[in-house]
Amino acid sequence: MTSEELKIKLAQLVNYAKDNLSLREEDESYVTNGLLAMFNLSAPATGVENYGDFQSEIVDPIVAYAIENGMAKEEENILFETKLLGLLTPSPSSIIDKFDILVSNTGIRSATDWLFNLSKANNYIRCVDINKNIKWEHTGKFGKIGITINLSKPEKDPKQIAAAKLLPKSGYPACLLCTENVGFAGTLNHPARQTLRIIPIKLGGESWSIQYSPYQYYREHIIALSNEHRPMAVNSDTLFRLLDFVDLFPHYFIGSNAALPIVGGSILTHDHYQGGAKVLPMFEVGTRKQYGGSKYKDVEVYVADWYNSVVRVSGKNKFEVHEIATDVLETWAKWSDESVNVICKTSEQHNAVTPIARKEGDTYIIDMILRNNRTDDAHPYGIFHPEEKLHNIKKEGIGIIEVMGLFILPGRLKSELECIKDYITGNKNIDFKELNNSENPMFKHAPTILQLVNDHGNSRDRVYADRVVTDYVNDACEQILECTAVFKNDEQGQSAFDKFMTQGLGLKEL
Repeated sequence: MTSEELKIKLAQLVNYAKDNLSLREEDESYVTNGLLAMFNLSAPATGVENYGDFQSEIVDPIVAYAIENGMAKEEENILFETKLLGLLTPSPSSIIDKFDILVSNTGIRSATDWLFNLSKANNYIRCVDINKNIKWEHTGKFGKIGITINLSKPEKDPKQIAAAKLLPKSGYPACLLCTENVGFAGTLNHPARQTLRIIPIKLGGESWSIQYSPYQYYREHIIALSNEHRPMAVNSDTLFRLLDFVDLFPHYFIGSNAALPIVGGSILTHDHYQGGAKVLPMFEVGTRKQYGGSKYKDVEVYVADWYNSVVRVSGKNKFEVHEIATDVLETWAKWSDESVNVICKTSEQHNAVTPIARKEGDTYIIDMILRNNRTDDAHPYGIFHPEEKLHNIKKEGIGIIEVMGLFILPGRLKSELECIKDYITGNKNIDFKELNNSENPMFKHAPTILQLVNDHGNSRDRVYADRVVTDYVNDACEQILECTAVFKNDEQGQSAFDKFMTQGLGLKEL
């Protein structure tokens, strides 16, 4: 691409920003001059009005020009793209002002819609990658389960990994969730955040902020983060902040990962919550049992009819819902029942809760998912973690998203599942020496391959193989959810659950 062609692309980019990024006319010359300086150009193109596809016809060619002309290395393409689009995105204070004006004039839903769409339009949320994800739904024994093979978080290539190892660690920003990430140029081991914009809010009287997740594991996936870099915690204050959030954003749910390893999230070093549109499967399930008691007159307490162990608290009085949810949290923290392998504490705390709040009309609802992260010799990865036979599908911790029924499976499964289908169709013959080689990516799938071929043969057509492998993944995900239940869905487990509800919380079954 010539420099004259580049000028046209840059002019198209500015036009795009005016239409999609709230770039004001007063800022057009300022942004244009910034782009000219970035590419060492003397003057802009004139008379450019139209533009084509944002990614393939504008952004990608501009980034390619930068790499061809030594402005960025090939492995820095996303870093350069983010720097480029950061120039086009209005300043953090302008975004906050516009958000507040929308809240005042047209309501909170209008404001979040605008911020969400802007976060997609400036590629902070990279839809071009997210759209590659493989998704489907499965109707299981306790309701729907959503399954995603996650391809939107691209794995680093060897060049990026080698270059990242040479970079010094500055400790700034302290983590991926700190507010100091806004505008950060990024490195090969810390993503660029020039396109990130956050909105300050108050939760429980504290300074917090919201931003959208760049990976969008579900619709309008939003993150609330403490402005203070402090470890994750789930306590009575947490529950009140969740209820405050749904007062501010009644169209969203919000929840916190448990604050312990194995049953917690991937970032336990920064207090934060995850929320978004009320689309998670667990929200759709009904009631298994209802309980009541003298101090619960205006609050309803249920056991949800779900794979894992969920105490659901609902009521119109925010403070009463908070009080009862806190009672569940504090009672569970000290509850042990060795008949079902639940021990709350050894030398460290093991019982924890994953709380999720939402508001339906004027009713507050908190789902308290009971968790335990204890390990033993028979379960080195966790007694209530997926069994090792399921690690070929999901070995990572089962956090807030999965326990509500939406599985985010590793991208490696795209090719590995196709390979399993090849054995069922006969396109690939079983080689025991090959499958027993621990260096082979299919080594972890060897028992599955042998079982599926034994059950279905090795001369099936592709449609049949697709169905067999999909059914296998669906069943594995259901088993994983059942593994996370501290009170299993059998007679012994449900009897122990009832004991917690009646003896622990002092309730009566209604």
